[in-house]
Amino acid sequence: MAETDAESVRTESQAGEELYLSELSPEQLRALIRDTSHVLSTLKAETEMFEKFYKRLDPKELTPTLPSDTMASPQDFNQMRSRRRSKSRSTISERLLSLSVDQKCELVQRELEESKEEAQRDADNLERLFQSYKATMEEAEIRSSETKKAKYEFDRDIGKAAVKIKKGEGVTPEKVLRYMEEKMLARDSLVDKLRLKNAALKIQKKKLQMQLKQKEEMGEVLNEVDFQQLKIENAQFLERIDERNQDLLQLKLTTGDTLQVLNSYKKRLQNTMVESSHLSKEISVRNEILQRIEQETEQVEQERVKAESLNKKLRKQLSDYRVPDVLQYVQGKMEQEELEKTVRAWERKVEIAELSLRTQRRSWEQMKAPNVITEENGYGTTSNWG
Repeated sequence: MAETDAESVRTESQAGEELYLSELSPEQLRALIRDTSHVLSTLKAETEMFEKFYKRLDPKELTPTLPSDTMASPQDFNQMRSRRRSKSRSTISERLLSLSVDQKCELVQRELEESKEEAQRDADNLERLFQSYKATMEEAEIRSSETKKAKYEFDRDIGKAAVKIKKGEGVTPEKVLRYMEEKMLARDSLVDKLRLKNAALKIQKKKLQMQLKQKEEMGEVLNEVDFQQLKIENAQFLERIDERNQDLLQLKLTTGDTLQVLNSYKKRLQNTMVESSHLSKEISVRNEILQRIEQETEQVEQERVKAESLNKKLRKQLSDYRVPDVLQYVQGKMEQEELEKTVRAWERKVEIAELSLRTQRRSWEQMKAPNVITEENGYGTTSNWG
């Protein structure tokens, strides 16, 4: 009977929905589709979260019966038949099948706590895995360095000596065995040392475990509230660390800008120093030029003083000069011309005398030459006679 009623309700709801949808305009249909899609996505997310929550539940916590307020009554079915629109029917079905707001909040809270715990577990596992990989890498690096060291020592003590063999001299097997025995003894001593260290660490571990057990017996161990307080303080310290990191990042950015400004000022200072050195050289050159100009100025001043004194003297002479008369000037001019004629005549006479002198010297040399030759021949005959 209940199945027949449910089937009839479903059929009537479908007919009512078709009638309701046929009355809507295209814009209303689009808005209804958009709202329905949003509701479906929300329901899908809630369903996935509820499935995760359901999978985590203990079988003992599962209850086979539904609450009384979620059961459908005949009056509800009669009410569903009397209504025409699907909106009221969907509200009744949602009321029958969905959770309350408090249940949803509790579910979300528990899911959030589980997610945090799972994230913390994953972080702890990753940290342990990272530490394990880090320890493995450190061990591999130590083993690699030890292997390289052993190879270097073997090449130094045995290999090079084996390569540089001279006339039957080489590495003997006894030397190789002795080298290997020394290495084995060193390795055994290292193993003993590590064994003693391991034993000491085990003893220390036992002491710490005993102290922890004594604290637990005496009630000095931290309880859940203390751990929660420590978590809160840790979160606060992490926030402070993040703030300090942000401040540090800001300071680094400021430092970068400051360094850029400092570099620009350094470049400007370098250019200014180069320009200053250039200007210093130019100033020194200008000072030398100025000194030379001052020296030349002093010389010119001295020459000016001399010229002024000479000018004064000449002006004084000019002021004392008296112009002769015209007749005196003409007479002086005539005397000058007579003297010039006399000088020219005497110069002509001198030229004639020099010419006659050269003629007389030439004739004298010609007359002198035969006498010299005769004397030379006479001396030659005398010497032959002797």
